[in-house]
Amino acid sequence: MTGHDHTDTDDERSTGALSPYTRRDDGSKRSSTTRRDASDIVNRATRARVRPLDLWRLLRLAGSALMVATGAIHLDLYLTGYQTIPTIGWLFLVQVISAFAFAVALIVSRSRLVAAAGAAFLTSTFVGYLLSLHYGLFGFREVRTTAGGAAGAIEIAGFAVLAGFAARPDRHDLVRTSRTPRRLLGMNESVAFVTGRWVAGVLALLGALTLAFWLPTASAPATSAGGTTVSLKVADVHGVALLTNERGDTLYWFAPDSPTTSRCYGTCAAYWPPVLGTPAPPAGVAGTFATLKRTNGSEQVTYDGHPLYTYVGDSAPGQVTGNRIRLNGGWWYEMKVSN
Repeated sequence: MTGHDHTDTDDERSTGALSPYTRRDDGSKRSSTTRRDASDIVNRATRARVRPLDLWRLLRLAGSALMVATGAIHLDLYLTGYQTIPTIGWLFLVQVISAFAFAVALIVSRSRLVAAAGAAFLTSTFVGYLLSLHYGLFGFREVRTTAGGAAGAIEIAGFAVLAGFAARPDRHDLVRTSRTPRRLLGMNESVAFVTGRWVAGVLALLGALTLAFWLPTASAPATSAGGTTVSLKVADVHGVALLTNERGDTLYWFAPDSPTTSRCYGTCAAYWPPVLGTPAPPAGVAGTFATLKRTNGSEQVTYDGHPLYTYVGDSAPGQVTGNRIRLNGGWWYEMKVSN
């Protein structure tokens, strides 16, 4: 080989020039690398699209199931007595219908708005329950019951599930196709959804703590010591002479009771505290006053063979919100004074 030829070969090597065969080999390697990269991208996209979306679908169906559960509880309460409570009755019916409607909508729709509306609905029912426990709503005062506590817990769980689903990552967050982030409420959409899920979790935790610490205990009504005298009065309420206690609270009688037996205990007695003690009848009132012995040994006042009760829904003297409602297994009536 001449010196000139040797120099050309060195120049080719120094400048990186390749033979045709070398170029084909390098092109084959680049093509193989490109195919592998494309395959990895497809696999990552498939995993990103399928696995998280399956999880969100299960979350949506769980929200639907929780809607059915709370709707069923309120339907049972409605059918077993709440339908006769003024205003509260038809509100319970609307609540039941809405719960089942949301349950169906969550099955057939993946809409964020449907999930967010369902979460807001559960929040409103939970807040209404707490208000009725502590302050009363439309003349009705709620007490702690197993069904009420279960419904409250379900509503908290349902809110967390549906709010989380409403703030789920979008598809473009799972598989990014653009370097320009989408925006929601003035912030990066991904950040907004993450923030929404955190807020939902915090609110659900606060709801659970509220349910645990604010829910009053439905203890049995306090018993009076033996020999305690109960002063009774007569009051004119809506043009009718009714028997009241000394404070002026209307007294009621329970249709399933008998002259010697009260059938109102537990939750029933929390709604309808029995009048306990020895009666001091008002002057000039006809009829027979007596007592019967309850299962805990206390003496309950009776009038004309009817054990007497007050009602937690009456917040002031002269109210008769418990008259003609069916609750706790039977009908309740105001105690009219005998002529």
